[in-house]
Order: sequence, then C-alpha cells, then structure tokens
Amino acid sequence: MSELAPDSLRDFAADLARRSGEVLERFFRDEELTVDAKGDRSPVTAADREAETLLRDLIGARFPEHGIVGEEFGAERGDADYVWYLDPIDGTISYIAGVPLFGTLIGLVRCGEPILGVIHQPITGELAIGTPSGTTLDGRPVRVREPAGLADARLLTSDATLIERHKDMDRFDELRRRVGLYRGWGDCYGYLLVASGRADIMVDPVMHPWDLIPLVPVIRGAGGVITTWEGDDPVSGSSALATTPGLHAKVLAILNADS
Repeated sequence: MSELAPDSLRDFAADLARRSGEVLERFFRDEELTVDAKGDRSPVTAADREAETLLRDLIGARFPEHGIVGEEFGAERGDADYVWYLDPIDGTISYIAGVPLFGTLIGLVRCGEPILGVIHQPITGELAIGTPSGTTLDGRPVRVREPAGLADARLLTSDATLIERHKDMDRFDELRRRVGLYRGWGDCYGYLLVASGRADIMVDPVMHPWDLIPLVPVIRGAGGVITTWEGDDPVSGSSALATTPGLHAKVLAILNADS
C-alpha cells in the first residue's frame, strides 16, 4: 500500500465533516428525536447512528482497504495499516439538550500513529483539522495560547462528576483553585478551544479510543501537548490532558501529587 501524506487528506476530511454535519443539523433540536440507552446507560440517537453510517460509507468507498473503529458500530479491519476512528457525536448529552457544545470526531492512524484529526462543530460551523504539519481552524492556522502562568490559565472539563468517580477530586479542586477561570465547556469542543488559544487546559478522566485519538493531531499540530491524566502516551490511554507546553508539567504535578 502506498503511503498517504496526511495533508493530502485535508479536503477529504473536510468533506466527511460537512456531510456528517448535515445529518446532525437536520436532527438538532428536533423534539421528535428518539433517544435510546446503550448497555452502559449512555445515550444514543438516530443522529449518531445515521452520521456514523454515512462516514463509514464514504470512507469505505474511498479507501476500501482501510480499517474503521466507531463508537456506534464497532471495528472493521482494526488491524489494517490505516484505521479511521469515528465518534459521530462527541457530547451526545449536549446534543440532546440542544446545546452546541458537541462535535464530530474523525481520526486516522497509520501503523499505530495518529496522523490526521478532525473536530467539527456543525452548528457554529467550526472545523479544526490537525496533521503533523499543523492545525487549521476554518482553513486558517491556529496555535495554543501560552498564558503567563496558572493564574492566567483557563481550565475546562466535560463532567466533574466523572472526576469524582475515577480520579482524585481533591487534586482537581486544587488545580481549579489555582487557575484564572474554570468552566464546563467540554467534550471535544473544549479541545477545539485549547487548540485555537481560547482555553489553556482541558482534562477528561475517562476516554475511549474514538474520543481520544482524533484529538491528538489537532492538539499537537497546534503546538500543544496531549497525554493521559498521568502523563503517558494518549494513543493507548483512557484519559486525557491537553494543554500548552509551558503548563503541562505544572498541571501534571498538581493532578498527580500525593494527597
């Protein structure tokens, strides 16, 4: 198989986002949208399923030899050299509530290394695409913001109750007290805000591969650092910390200090 240059896929990635976004726009704030509960009690809608089906069909038509791992329909050819990771609605709870703090995540891994990442917010029309050569937002290059220090930093997380269940809430509270601003502008939209310099720290205590892998090229391409909560490689991880190079070690030390 010939090697794909990540930047050559930007137009295809943008088309994937646009086409799936049309599905999500059609269902957004639809009072008749059906919401089901999955086995883990997390919600899923017809919009999730239709958008992922469309993405799988478009990828399969263009790259039939590639693998696909999606939140709603599992893995196909997961051992292929190229594997796409799909989360049609990251932030389904926000989507159901009619709040535009959700997005579609699309990622591509080559031999285990993330080389392309997409965060798309179809309601606001924001589209971030990251590759090793850089991250763009709506076609323009973006970079993380390097605040003067923690007291100037903006901290985000998706759901503090998950931190209480899975991590050390006292350490997170210490971080929250030391930053300049804390908000719950979460799910993938929080990572878009970090990549574009509108926030500085985004943490999530629990992540799945389709949540996490697409974020890696977006954050790294914008000059940021993304690891697990403990500072390990996010590709095989199950939590996330995305921040700026100047803040990363400080945030890690606070989150992982002995209580």
